[in-house]
Amino acid sequence: MQKFQLRYLISLAATIRINQHFGGTCKVNHSKKDNCDSANVFSVDFFYRTVSVSQLSVLGSGLAEIEEIKRVQTMTEVRKRKSTAKSKTTSTTSSNGNVKTTSPAASLWPYIHLLVGFIAMMACGLIHSKYMSTIHENNLWFSNIKEVEREISFRTESGLYYSYYKTMVLAPSITDGLHQLTHDNVTEHPDTINILERMNIYQEVILSIMYRILPIKSWVEPVYFYMNTVWGLHAMLIWALFATSWMLSGSWLAGILAACFYIFNKVDVTRVEYVVPLRESFSLPFLWVQIAAISFFFRPNLTLVKEKLCIWIIFVSTFLFALFWQFNQFIFLLQAFALFGVWVLDMIPPRKVRIVFYAQAASLILTSILQYVNLMIFGSLVMSFIPASLLLMYFKGEELQPCSIPSRLTKAVFYCVSVLVLMVLFNTAIKILINIEADEHIFKFILSKFSIDHARDFDSKLYLCIDAFVSLPFNTFERLTKGVVFPFYVATHLVLLVVLFIAVLQNWSNNVHETENIKDHPAIKKTHLLSNRPELAFHAVCGVFFGALAMSTLRMKYLWTPYMCILASFGVSDLKMWKAVLTQLKTQGTMVQIVRHFSTLLTLVALLTVALPPALKELEELKEFWDPDTVALMEWINKDTPQDASFTGSMQLLAGVKLCTGRPITNHPHYEDKKLRLKTKDLMQIYGRRTPKDIHEIMKKNQANYMILEDSICLAHTEDGCRLPDIIDFDNGVLPELVKPEPNLVRSSVPRFCDVIRHDGSDFTRYFKKVFTNRTFRVHKVL
Repeated sequence: MQKFQLRYLISLAATIRINQHFGGTCKVNHSKKDNCDSANVFSVDFFYRTVSVSQLSVLGSGLAEIEEIKRVQTMTEVRKRKSTAKSKTTSTTSSNGNVKTTSPAASLWPYIHLLVGFIAMMACGLIHSKYMSTIHENNLWFSNIKEVEREISFRTESGLYYSYYKTMVLAPSITDGLHQLTHDNVTEHPDTINILERMNIYQEVILSIMYRILPIKSWVEPVYFYMNTVWGLHAMLIWALFATSWMLSGSWLAGILAACFYIFNKVDVTRVEYVVPLRESFSLPFLWVQIAAISFFFRPNLTLVKEKLCIWIIFVSTFLFALFWQFNQFIFLLQAFALFGVWVLDMIPPRKVRIVFYAQAASLILTSILQYVNLMIFGSLVMSFIPASLLLMYFKGEELQPCSIPSRLTKAVFYCVSVLVLMVLFNTAIKILINIEADEHIFKFILSKFSIDHARDFDSKLYLCIDAFVSLPFNTFERLTKGVVFPFYVATHLVLLVVLFIAVLQNWSNNVHETENIKDHPAIKKTHLLSNRPELAFHAVCGVFFGALAMSTLRMKYLWTPYMCILASFGVSDLKMWKAVLTQLKTQGTMVQIVRHFSTLLTLVALLTVALPPALKELEELKEFWDPDTVALMEWINKDTPQDASFTGSMQLLAGVKLCTGRPITNHPHYEDKKLRLKTKDLMQIYGRRTPKDIHEIMKKNQANYMILEDSICLAHTEDGCRLPDIIDFDNGVLPELVKPEPNLVRSSVPRFCDVIRHDGSDFTRYFKKVFTNRTFRVHKVL
């Protein structure tokens, strides 16, 4: 009896000590009672087989023996670990009891996979950059033509922007160059304006300062430093598209496919190779960096470090995008619509939506400050939409109250209507408060474009008749289909919208919102289709808004088509999509990975088969810049006119005059200021039906010394009323020659000034003197 009691006490003590030694399993997991019982049985059995009762006389000595056994066991475990580290393989026990053997190479595979993907991403960006620069060189033979020809190749507003870079580079000092920009009397002669306030040219300022301070002047020309920077930014754009597709699909093969979609559909995704200095050439790379960062930021359960890094990238990229493009407010408005939409649908946590709103608002405010408090930014719709959204988010709160689906749908509609009403009210109040009228032409253009208002005014007709602002033509979709990307994009985007619809219904049908694994937002149900991939909801909605803008305005297709590349490659390579498809065919595991990678490679091969031969053929085509008439005009101006002589003419031509000659110009293509728009309409009367005396008075009022007329404008033949002379006639209430009669328009007996002056009649020679002419241009001196 005494031995039995001793054995029981020793076993009980051993059980307690062993449980403490192995981490207190029974204390940690109270729900798994069977595991605790088995641990007790193991402990008792272990000591029956290990401890001899004859060796223990009292409980104290028994406990001492237990301590010795524990010490020996610990030493044994250390030896086992050392032995395991020295061995070539490591054995682990899976949840089902099977022993898995993994090699050190297998543990390194994720890092190798990441390294290979990163190398592929860098290579794709650099290949695209080299491809764009080579096409630019081949089309113009840029390295061989004269400086004046290089500058003429920067046509229209591109030449105007580059002229400020040239001003900064050639200035005696950086301070003097900045003074020339902030006190400019060359761009809108005779007025003095602040270029940094009126235009988004901080990229030119930054690059010119870098060129001046870096030790590169002896081996890099200013123009090549400028262009190489743009090529580098577009390599970054490819990296952003690659990274976004990789993050969404989980495969860097998708990144390669997205990059190839972009590169081989270049006609519809970019125009950087032939209009290098455009604002979008600098800004769009940062937009796609921002979108890539947002994609990662919207993922659930990020670590604090990753979240802070994403927020930092979002703020920086959003600010640089806003700083570099005057159309920033419209892009941000579409993004804000998408953000508000996914918030209303309860797909993205309110906290994260607010952070992106803050980034947009802060970027626009900072841009306005850097532009010497540009009030037009404060009068933008997005600056009214953001506070309206934040106000509704505040009143709605973080928690979702359980309610029926119809009730939630009603609330969603209410929030959408409310935010639009508040936006209009806030915007109206702001414009009245700070007296903003500079953007009224934009709303006139929008109303006219959608046939809400039949406008004939100069500003609206000018925008409506520019090719870049027409609706997206159908042949765009034909080219994108031949480039393989469009069919995959349509299929993927439709599937995403269907999945989003199902996920919203699943989430809204949940009356008890579980929060165990979703730390960001307690209202998001953890079991709906997009609970672990909420970023897909944002892309599905944002892609719709970008697509709608591109369909309405051709110039904005460069926002939508890169999205096509991302979503198409994601649709081909996404693991979960393939799992959903192949599960129906009873296929799982490794076979799913094989099928999705094979499909990606097959699509890539198909794309290369179709698009690579034409691309290689294009690289073999060598052309040369040829515009002798414009070159002759610029050389004549430089040689035979005073340095302070001012010129008037078409907006596109005058940008080149300023760049190539440095002479003062009266107007230019950056058409955002109301005063400039009125001045331009006045000066363009040279193409209207006006008397010589009228034109002479206009020239004297604007202090123009020379007037450049272009026969390509004056004698253009079209019946759609989109010639510049027709636009002038409409604004003057005159019926153009080839246009059908319209109400409130009359025929004019006054001949067209630009045509009649060529004959040098006595009515004209008393006011103007012809001083230069060639096949394209006629220059008249104002007497």
